[in-house]
Amino acid sequence: MRYIIIGAGAVGGSIGGRLFQSGHDVVLVARGAHGAALRERGLTLRTPDATLSLAVPVVDGPDALDLRDDDVLILAVKTQDTAAALDAWAPVAQGLPLVCAQNGVANERLALRRFPDVYGMCVWLPSAHLEPGVVIAPCAPLTGMLHIGRYPHGTDTTAARIAAGLETSPFLRAPVGEDVMRWKYAKLLTNLGNAVEALIGRDASVAALHRRARAEGAAVLDAAGIAYAGEAEQAAMRGDLVTVRPVEGAARGGGSTWQSLSRATGSAEADHLNGEIVLLGRLHGVPTPVNDTLRLLLNRAARARQAPGSLAPAALAAAVDAAEQASGLARD
Repeated sequence: MRYIIIGAGAVGGSIGGRLFQSGHDVVLVARGAHGAALRERGLTLRTPDATLSLAVPVVDGPDALDLRDDDVLILAVKTQDTAAALDAWAPVAQGLPLVCAQNGVANERLALRRFPDVYGMCVWLPSAHLEPGVVIAPCAPLTGMLHIGRYPHGTDTTAARIAAGLETSPFLRAPVGEDVMRWKYAKLLTNLGNAVEALIGRDASVAALHRRARAEGAAVLDAAGIAYAGEAEQAAMRGDLVTVRPVEGAARGGGSTWQSLSRATGSAEADHLNGEIVLLGRLHGVPTPVNDTLRLLLNRAARARQAPGSLAPAALAAAVDAAEQASGLARD
């Protein structure tokens, strides 16, 4: 089995790097300065225990690769880039399994329009990509836990084979389950705080605003009848296996949305994280002023290429309070 990692950033680079380190056949797909650095110097994977230099093969797209029957596509781009990636790969990769190793819950549905065999992957893999050619994977003893299952539900021998391959790396765990989307919706609730961290940094108010966004999100999922793994179940599954530890010479950064602002990409995932809750809220008659405000402000910051932490914590809290009041909701 050969793993084609479409989007070799923080998550894709970590998964691809650990697989390659463990002897697997891996190809990274990357463009621009990152792709050039990977071709020239290989992937630098920095972990709590070592800095690895990995000469992983790199291509910039499907035209540069002869696909094989034993290939599996692992899609690891941000959701706002999913449609473009599917446009590029679907015409030449029919019949191959595609795994959505992405935040949010919209990617699998988009992929299923193009690929008959789609697999969801819930990615618990804190990582960072801020410098071309370099990925920081700060967790130990496992780099990541990757729940996998067939979309929309169920499992099969392909899912089991992919998971078994991932687990040959001592740094990855890949539980296979019938209900992978239940884990992905749970991760979605966690990711609702990404916008808060990106907008105001590590202020003490981040946790409180995240709790408000998460509570609103949980109310929406409950109203929609969508199941999600509880916090206690998630904690019991991960235990202390995926724990952030210091990486020598690497300053502590932030999550995926924080990194998008830091790299000044001009876009972020807010429409597919907080915006997913807004969408479901509108479909099921549940007000979502907290998540809609976070979505709007984060998108504005991304378009303006503002640095992470550019918004004053008091200003964000005031904007969220005003949105709740305008919607007729009163805080307890």
